[in-house]
Amino acid sequence: MVSAGGSIGAVLRYIIFSLFEKSHASMFPWPTLIINVTGALAIGFLWGWFDRFYVSPGIRMLIFIGILGSFTTFSTFAFDVFSMVHDGQFRNMIIYILGTNVLGIGMAFGGYYLAKLIS
Repeated sequence: MVSAGGSIGAVLRYIIFSLFEKSHASMFPWPTLIINVTGALAIGFLWGWFDRFYVSPGIRMLIFIGILGSFTTFSTFAFDVFSMVHDGQFRNMIIYILGTNVLGIGMAFGGYYLAKLIS
C-alpha cells in the first residue's frame, strides 16, 4: 500500500512541478512551497475526516505515508534553502522557510478543523 501510494504521490508532484515550471520562471521555489502547503492541507483535512468516518489502517497508510508522504518533500525544501543560501538570496530564503512552516502547519490545522466543521 505504501509503495503504490508513493508512486502516485511522486507522479503527482512531478506533474504539478513540471506544469508550474513551464508557466512560471522564477528564482523562488513556488512549486515546492505550493506542493508542501497543499499536502499539509490535505493531511489535516483527511485526518479530521477520518476521525469521523472509519478508514482502514491500510488505506490510511496508502494515503498518509504513501501518497501524501511522497507528494510533499522535505528533501526538496532543504535543497531549495541550500540553493538560496549559496546564491545569496537570504531574503527569499527567510520568506520560504517561514512560509513553508507557518503556512504548512496552519493549513494542516485548518484542514483538520474544516473537515470537522463540514462532517
